[in-house]
Amino acid sequence: MPTLVPEVPPPSPQPDVPARNVTATIALACVGVFVSYLPVVGVSVALPVIQQALDASTTGLQWITDAFILPTAALLLTCGVIGDLFGRKKMYLIGLTLSCLGCLVALTAHGVVQVCVGQALTGVGTAALLPATLALISHVCPDHRARGTAIALWTAALGLGLTLGPLFNGLIVEHTGWRWIFLPTLAIGAVTVLVGSVVLTDSRADRERHLDIPGQLLAVVAITAVVYGVIEGGGAPGWGSAEVVTAFVVAALALPVFVLVELRSPCPMLDMRLFRSSAFSGAALVMALTLFAQVGLVFSLSEYFGLVHHASTWDIGVRLLALNGFTVVLGPLVGRLMHRFSPGLVLVTGLLVGGTGALLVNLFDAGTGTGEAALVIAVFGIGIALAVAPITAIAMNSLPRRLASTGGAANSALRQIGSALGPAIFGVILTHRTLDALPAHVAASGLDPADQGQVIGMVNGAGIQAGAFLHLDSGEATGRALAAYGASFTDALHSCALVGGIGMLVAAAVAITTIGVRARAPHGEPEATAATHPAAGATALGETG
Repeated sequence: MPTLVPEVPPPSPQPDVPARNVTATIALACVGVFVSYLPVVGVSVALPVIQQALDASTTGLQWITDAFILPTAALLLTCGVIGDLFGRKKMYLIGLTLSCLGCLVALTAHGVVQVCVGQALTGVGTAALLPATLALISHVCPDHRARGTAIALWTAALGLGLTLGPLFNGLIVEHTGWRWIFLPTLAIGAVTVLVGSVVLTDSRADRERHLDIPGQLLAVVAITAVVYGVIEGGGAPGWGSAEVVTAFVVAALALPVFVLVELRSPCPMLDMRLFRSSAFSGAALVMALTLFAQVGLVFSLSEYFGLVHHASTWDIGVRLLALNGFTVVLGPLVGRLMHRFSPGLVLVTGLLVGGTGALLVNLFDAGTGTGEAALVIAVFGIGIALAVAPITAIAMNSLPRRLASTGGAANSALRQIGSALGPAIFGVILTHRTLDALPAHVAASGLDPADQGQVIGMVNGAGIQAGAFLHLDSGEATGRALAAYGASFTDALHSCALVGGIGMLVAAAVAITTIGVRARAPHGEPEATAATHPAAGATALGETG
């Protein structure tokens, strides 16, 4: 039996907080989450440019993405506890400072390793910022309706960061160099640190909390080992190499030990009682699968547009705009749909639409036009917009109030784990499928045997990104080689789309089985209030970070 943790009381009223400080705190919380998510997709769309500038392999590009996501996933729960113990304002300022420092490191990078170090520092900053921003809002908004409105703004700021990041970076790369894509986060973060240090009021948890050091260390080991094994297994070392096998063995051992430690801990980092609820467990799995498909397809489509279409970073950002833009635009509508129908029905609808959109990527070929691509991506984006908000609403409403804080943090952590596995697994699929398909497409291209061998040798030796920059002895031969490479990479994209689409359809089946599509009451509330409980829905929606 798991050891019970102390009950989490609702936030205590703060009648002495001036109205202007409440507004300023909410605004700074929104800026904080905006800064956190500005580089997430923004860096992904710049990967083709970074690859060319630094001669990075697919493995290197995967690490640039996951170097940000891994520390966010691994440290999110612990940073929430540290903020409760030592002050949310302090964690907010520390998170922003680390994000700025990470951007400064990446801004001055001359190699993939330094970019990864910068991304990792930014990821640690994001792990500190996400729980701190929500806790600051709860501190100044004790009324559940005001808090729900504030968190809805927080969620919109998160989506805005995901939407504007690619466009900012596209403009920057068009007019300067790729390193300057880290400047907006650095500049906005630095100004916000100065303002926040003066304006914000600090707060701590109303209950005693303790750091779960063993649980934290085991979580870091397990998550890192899994992602390391997937990325390196798909690269040069291979799946049978000692380091990859060791990574998977370490992960297989660390995971059950983590569960055992958490069950015995008096103050666990991840309370296993959460998973007694079938709705919460189902929502957790759906969240991981959805973010796995979303972030994985962003990675794959960014590479496709950059390497096959030779699109600029700005063009890539515009083509992917609908993927996250609908989350911002449709946010209010999704909230109303959840209240009018049920979160479960909206969730399943979103997963089915998103899964269909992902599968429609199989219609792409090397010459697919911008309009057709944007239409398919819009279908996928609408599905994501319909699905992401209800997932957390369902998870949070399935728990008793004393577990709400822990459940929110666990939900965010599972989101980041799914996000980390996306580029790791999709990057492996892109590499292996491209290399497998290339010989057949090259043989059918009309190139002479010598040129065929040169193309295959270059792509196998220098990495699949090298295929986008092939140059043979004649313009005609180069054109045929690039066409064969484009067809091979598009085949790989189809495989990624199939995995992502099936993943979202499986998530829909999980949701139907564990959650259902009928309205249900939040835990401990009458069934009649389930569909009309604005605070629960709004608060849960805000926790989707």
